[in-house]
Amino acid sequence: MLKVWGRRSSFNVQKVLWLVGELGLAHEHIPAGGDFGRLDEPSFRALNPHGRVPVIEDGDLAVWESHAILRYLAARHDRGGLWSADPAERARVDSWMDWSQSTLQPDFLMGVFWGYYRTPESQRDWPAIRKSLARCAGHFRLLDEVLAARPFLADAKFSLADIPAGTSLYRYFELDIERPNVANVTAWYQRLRERPAYRQHVMIPFAELRGRLEP
Repeated sequence: MLKVWGRRSSFNVQKVLWLVGELGLAHEHIPAGGDFGRLDEPSFRALNPHGRVPVIEDGDLAVWESHAILRYLAARHDRGGLWSADPAERARVDSWMDWSQSTLQPDFLMGVFWGYYRTPESQRDWPAIRKSLARCAGHFRLLDEVLAARPFLADAKFSLADIPAGTSLYRYFELDIERPNVANVTAWYQRLRERPAYRQHVMIPFAELRGRLEP
């Protein structure tokens, strides 16, 4: 059976579990990281020498890095076109996945979520937080323009492109922060909220992480 390692409140683990839910894959979830520890155990380091989650085990194969896992699971198990075999369509999906990882995630997850929510109030670097908030506002305005023309990021249907950026939406809209008026992003978020796997694996309370800088 497929095994998924990581704590459910981890942003990157949520991406993987969301796709596992979309694909309807039987799996065993193994809590690891944070209070669960285990990342320095030799048996875990044998799976991922970097000692980080998420990691999946599929038979004798171990895959780490969230986007590598998403692509592997889609290539192996998807029959619905989440990651098309057509090179052009796949490139559109990959572009959004890579943009999310290289641009949106550093500014939102690290700059805002870690810099603001996970940092104790007395230690917050407000000039840096404001810069990250401004960059995030720009990113979401860009997404709003894209989503004015189609219901999902890469096409008219849900795909892997929606998972990395879409995972950030629950926290972005739940945090007590200033946000731009992005009606098309809000509508996209509502479409994702209608998906059972999104509600189960992404819409998870994260109060345990407030003011906590430990991974």
